[in-house]
Amino acid sequence: MIGIARNTQKSYAGKVKLIYIDPPYNTGNDFVYPDDFQDNIKNYLELTGQVDGAGNKISSNTEASGRFHTDWLNMMYPRLKLARNLLREDGVIFISIDDAEIHNLRTLCDDIFGEENFLAIFVRRRRMATGMRDTPVSPDHEYVTSFAKNLPSVRLFGLARREGDFPFEDARGRYRSTDLTVGMTKEMRPNQFYAIKNPRTGSEYWPPEERVWRFEPSTMQKHIADENIIWPDDNPNGRMSRPRFRTRFDNGEASEKTNPVSTWIDLRSRSNDSQPDGTISLTAGLNQEATKELRDLFNEQILEYPKPVSLLRGLCALASKSDDIILDFFAGSGTTGHAVWDLNKQDNGNRRFVLVQLPEPTERRDYPTIAHITKERLRRAGKKIREESPMFAGDLGFRVFKLASSNIRAWEPNRDDLATTLEESIEHLKTDRTEQDILFELLLKLGLDLTVPIERKTIAGKTVHGIGAGTLLVCLAEQIAAAEVEPLALGMVAWHKQLAPAGETTVVFRDSAFADDVAKTN
Repeated sequence: MIGIARNTQKSYAGKVKLIYIDPPYNTGNDFVYPDDFQDNIKNYLELTGQVDGAGNKISSNTEASGRFHTDWLNMMYPRLKLARNLLREDGVIFISIDDAEIHNLRTLCDDIFGEENFLAIFVRRRRMATGMRDTPVSPDHEYVTSFAKNLPSVRLFGLARREGDFPFEDARGRYRSTDLTVGMTKEMRPNQFYAIKNPRTGSEYWPPEERVWRFEPSTMQKHIADENIIWPDDNPNGRMSRPRFRTRFDNGEASEKTNPVSTWIDLRSRSNDSQPDGTISLTAGLNQEATKELRDLFNEQILEYPKPVSLLRGLCALASKSDDIILDFFAGSGTTGHAVWDLNKQDNGNRRFVLVQLPEPTERRDYPTIAHITKERLRRAGKKIREESPMFAGDLGFRVFKLASSNIRAWEPNRDDLATTLEESIEHLKTDRTEQDILFELLLKLGLDLTVPIERKTIAGKTVHGIGAGTLLVCLAEQIAAAEVEPLALGMVAWHKQLAPAGETTVVFRDSAFADDVAKTN
């Protein structure tokens, strides 16, 4: 992921709305996440002393090792640093984690994102049955730690309230009665400890000594004027001892502003589906749901410990809207991509995702690496969504890229034979690379999106690529004869007028393609 993140910095820096990662939990095992992509995984393990020349394991990140937590944090730190660069100002990151590293992860994120940008630690129930553990307690939960890039800029989209949760009605509509105080002392919030007065009766009320009003005086006066306060002396036969607040039902845009709660409970495991105050609990299925989802797609259990689609769909619904970009750089089976498509199907969104997965071996012949499973899961999930929702017209396609060294040959002179080095460097593009390889590197170097529309047209016998509605015109023909220059140029000008790009256009040719400098100048 490190190499990919560095290569995508120009194209995606400051553009990603939501990042989700489900990193390998620190179970005391080796981490196969090399940050030097010039070496394969086998070489990496040998260099770090984890295996011998024959591939036999000779060390382990065991709990007895002084590196137990350090190895895990060293693996996470650069990834989170790069993740922050990719986030928009109103972007958020969600990180799945268990008890082993939750405290270290919080400290790490405080350092990278800033304590002031802490969002929440969501708690989700991951299983029902008691596990086989040596400890007195069998944990059935795990966490999703979340931070914002810039907390004041963040807007989360809560779950819409239901009209049935608002049992009372007045001239302004339906409402429910909620507490007008909050659990803070007057020493903690002195400006929220004051008397309020019923304008009809003149009765005065103070909050309890151990609590304060939920609003500052100016806001409270506005709510009093708007008749949003329920007064005890207006209900003489009731049991009210202090004023309460009318939380009103709004079926419009305000319903999206419900603050999400931090506990994720599968509603099927609850006796009822709402909290006492009427808000709906967030839902995220148990791990057994994720196992079944993957088994249903592949007709076998192909990967252990996947996350449920409902969890990722819920996170994406909380923090993203129609055209946002969502990134997952521990993609695993591809649950995040599946969830993005599923959410788009529900709300007709156009969210896009970027998934990153190392080619970690699986010891399977049909899917030799986890990356193969990621791709196949997306193919099958897209097909299933299309079959189940034929009216959904959203995009269910994806592009696959493999990380490689640059297509441009680096300048590495042989000081003992500079003449030969100069001769070999006349053609500075590597000869084993395809035209498509070079084209997509250009997109990254110019800061263009990897999913930008690409059109192809043959002009004067040469293939010309029109990218981003003419923002970039590229001809990578290996040879352009002098007689071909003028018709090629005129044809490209005509196509450029036809595409009519909004801004300036960059034109790229292969420098060595021209027969001579005169042809190049023309």
